[in-house]
Amino acid sequence: WRGWEGAPYSTLVPSDEVTINYRHGLPVITLMLPTRSERCQFTVKPVVTTVGAFLQDVQREDKGIETAEVFTTDGIKVSDATLMEVLLMNDFKLVINSTVYSVSPPVKDKLSSEHATDMEDIKSLVHRLFVALHLEDHQIRKERELLQKLDHLKEELLPLEQMKARIMDSADAKTSRLLWVGLALMSTQGGALAWLTWWVYSWDIMEPVTYFITYGSAMAFYAYFVLTKQDYIYPHAKDRQFLHYFYRKSKKQRFNVERYNKLKDDLAEAEESLRRLRQPLQLRLPIQEISDKD
Repeated sequence: WRGWEGAPYSTLVPSDEVTINYRHGLPVITLMLPTRSERCQFTVKPVVTTVGAFLQDVQREDKGIETAEVFTTDGIKVSDATLMEVLLMNDFKLVINSTVYSVSPPVKDKLSSEHATDMEDIKSLVHRLFVALHLEDHQIRKERELLQKLDHLKEELLPLEQMKARIMDSADAKTSRLLWVGLALMSTQGGALAWLTWWVYSWDIMEPVTYFITYGSAMAFYAYFVLTKQDYIYPHAKDRQFLHYFYRKSKKQRFNVERYNKLKDDLAEAEESLRRLRQPLQLRLPIQEISDKD
């Protein structure tokens, strides 16, 4: 069987053998059962019932039906997974055994604006009732999910936190050593200038030297601003050097900074969600039940 068109043993019956009417907003399909020779009505839910489910209902009603298929008017087979709502939008052919039924669904009257508004009000009321009846269970289930997510994130973060602490200690120690080295060099420079001024040369000779040293320091600070777009402020310079050591050490020890930051953001988001979920005045969650969980 490759379609109803051109099949030599197909019988085309009048279109009134299969009728479709709407009752209470649902389509009722009335057709003549071939082996039982009686008319039977099938009420379908168009938004949930598929073509395959409808055909199975027909075959269950009449055990003598061997094959039941649906085709478009062009002879293209309609998939069993197609919703009846889609099928009833256009004319189609219902093929039962070797009999072809031409079906013309009626045009469903559009709802008036007043009736549509009433339906929307009913839907809104049903939604509010559902929320009122199931909100508490939903919040308790959501709280358990958040607690499990927090435990999972903390387990993932624990080894990363330990590695980060070791890297930070190492970077802080290197930064402190660099600061002490800078202080030692500045002290050595001051002592050398004093020794050259009072014991080797005179101030008249050393004054130009100190001027160029000061000018060279100003050039170095300006170069720092050009490269970093920041003023040379000691706390900022210390933090910058600390981050330099931290990222270099992280690369050597294969510490994934991006993954760590992502986990920290997820943890903060989960904690904030849990905090908002546990606000009984806003979400009407029982205070006693929250206390028991805490």
